[in-house]
Amino acid sequence: MMLRLLSLPLLLALLGAPVAHALESPPVKTPHAEVTLVSETSAVAPGSSFRLGLRFRLAKGWHIYWINPGDAGEPPHLDLTLPQGATASPIAWPTPQRIPEGPVMTYSYVGEVLLPLTVTAPADVSAFPITAKASWLICEKICVPEEGAFKLDLPIGAAGSSPEARIFAAADQRIPTPSPYAASLSPGAALTLSGADISQASVHDAVFFPGTWGAIEDAAPQTLTVEDGKFTLALKPAQSFDAKVALSGVVAITDAKGAQRFLAVSAKAEGGAADAAGAAAKSAPVLAPVGSAPTAKSLAAPGPAAPADIGVAAMLLFAFLGGLILNLMPCVFPILAIKAVAVAKLAGNERGAMRAEAAAYTGGVLVAFAGLGVALMAFRAAGSIAGWGFQFQSPTFVAALAFLFVAVGLNLSGVFEIGGGFVGAGGGLADRGGRLGSFFTGFLAVLVATPCTAPFMGAAIAAALSSTPIVTLGVFLALGLGLAAPYLLIALTPGLARLLPKPGPWMAILKQVLAFPMYGAAAWLIWVISQQAGPDGVLATVSGIVLVGLAAWLVGVTQMREGRARTLGRGAAALATLGALAILYGVATAPLPPAAALAATEGESPFSTTRLAALRAEGRPVFVNMTAAWCVTCLVNERIALSSDAVRNAFTLRNVAYLKGDWTRADPAITDFLREHGRDGVPLYVLYPPKGEAPIVLPQVLTASVIIEELDRFGS
Repeated sequence: MMLRLLSLPLLLALLGAPVAHALESPPVKTPHAEVTLVSETSAVAPGSSFRLGLRFRLAKGWHIYWINPGDAGEPPHLDLTLPQGATASPIAWPTPQRIPEGPVMTYSYVGEVLLPLTVTAPADVSAFPITAKASWLICEKICVPEEGAFKLDLPIGAAGSSPEARIFAAADQRIPTPSPYAASLSPGAALTLSGADISQASVHDAVFFPGTWGAIEDAAPQTLTVEDGKFTLALKPAQSFDAKVALSGVVAITDAKGAQRFLAVSAKAEGGAADAAGAAAKSAPVLAPVGSAPTAKSLAAPGPAAPADIGVAAMLLFAFLGGLILNLMPCVFPILAIKAVAVAKLAGNERGAMRAEAAAYTGGVLVAFAGLGVALMAFRAAGSIAGWGFQFQSPTFVAALAFLFVAVGLNLSGVFEIGGGFVGAGGGLADRGGRLGSFFTGFLAVLVATPCTAPFMGAAIAAALSSTPIVTLGVFLALGLGLAAPYLLIALTPGLARLLPKPGPWMAILKQVLAFPMYGAAAWLIWVISQQAGPDGVLATVSGIVLVGLAAWLVGVTQMREGRARTLGRGAAALATLGALAILYGVATAPLPPAAALAATEGESPFSTTRLAALRAEGRPVFVNMTAAWCVTCLVNERIALSSDAVRNAFTLRNVAYLKGDWTRADPAITDFLREHGRDGVPLYVLYPPKGEAPIVLPQVLTASVIIEELDRFGS
């Protein structure tokens, strides 16, 4: 009876209590971090301002980056969706740490960090749901782009402190405040702060963090000189340093007792001493105080900092070079057959025609790369696990590509002629047809080239996909320009064009010879189908190829005829083509093979995260091979390196467990593993040392010596 009486007030209190709202979102957990969105207040008062924060709990040894990452890195980006009429300020960035990474210096956060921003609610708000998307680059020995989605639902009412308010208080201690000191800058980039209370006791140490990249050499030492009334930091100017532009950033000051202050400063060399507080208010958002006025509905990081520009430049350069290399890769070789004939034909044309066809081919390449980039971004935005080369994970796409290769080969063999029935329609129409053919040649080259980009572009594409849409499209278009560059160079340089052989009867023979690489590519694609869809998929694909051949023959035998025979031939060809397209549905629905053919070799086991964790718990070294049947580079690496007796013996001697992940068809676990290691496609080779040490990512072009050298570091 007494227990019931005691519990009655508690029951009444619970019944009268308002519905609880989470003040911290469900966490996004990765192997390297746990990230949440938190609120400083327990409720939102209409018309009031409060703070949200992106909270990181980072694994030991891992770090994320400040708004100016330093020599390398990328700051976190946060996109908020707030109720209508609500606004959000930029992030008030806490002062980072200087973390050397080899010869470079980065400005980073470790441990636990909160990135706060201020939100203002409208006066007529009745509910306050918040959703957010964030992306960040997290690094240790390797860098991994990560992302997450967050949701908070805050109640409307009198504002009060939430249990998470202490986290904001801790972050406030490192958020810079406007400097009370006059700041000046010498032409040699020596930063001086002057004030009556400056002394050896108040300034025992000081470090300057530039708000934007390119002003100073980040890795250079900063020599401190302290006098009564002022102190000077001797900075090393970067090549792009401009003394006429204000140098803005944060100075971290440590006094003789170890207490720290973080001051936002800005100084110009020519202007002499500047009002630091006023200058700081006009400086970059990195210096914005906590209570700054709201500026946008969903703004956190105001775009990539300047180092991202350098990173983007490097990505664009490597993308262009990767596109050039693609011209030599086996994935693109069948398309080179088409290009070789086209280039030979150009030798006898006027320069204008050459340029027109080169522009059409380049247009096809760029449209295809842009389309792939947009598709990948759309899939990512929708939460898909698509990665680079994702189209080859579809048996339907692979079968359709085999059909197309056979059709192109039959055209090269002379079974039918594209546009042959329209020869009498005039030269202008023929020219237009040639340009259209060049356009689709470029388009097709891109579709079959993607599996070959991984050895050169895997990390760059992953970084591009984690960046802004403009940067992502820029990287994809740079790849396209690299692929099209040789063709453009020949068309735009008359001297090179004159070196080409003149058109003649030999071209008909060459054209027929070049049909066989197309048939060979189709045979390879049928083998890929066997890995993806088993015997049923192979049978369906071969049946479709027979129908494609029938359609091509019917077009060819009736192409130069008139009247009813031509109409009947075209109708029958159309029916055969429809039959081939219908077969694609059968390929798409064919069951997976009962066993993973790519993991059938003795000594290999199929990859799974559970198996990997169990092997690591045993303390065994593990080698993980992420591959796919359509990845030519993967297959070459396996033949040359992984299947060699030297590597097999080394694995046996050191008791290395060999796990193989087959990405021939989409596999979410493998996609997650790739992205955890900063990659967006295969191949990926990861070596886990014994006793739980940090994993090692091996090069994407392997040799036996590379693997054995890494294994030798473990000892026998």
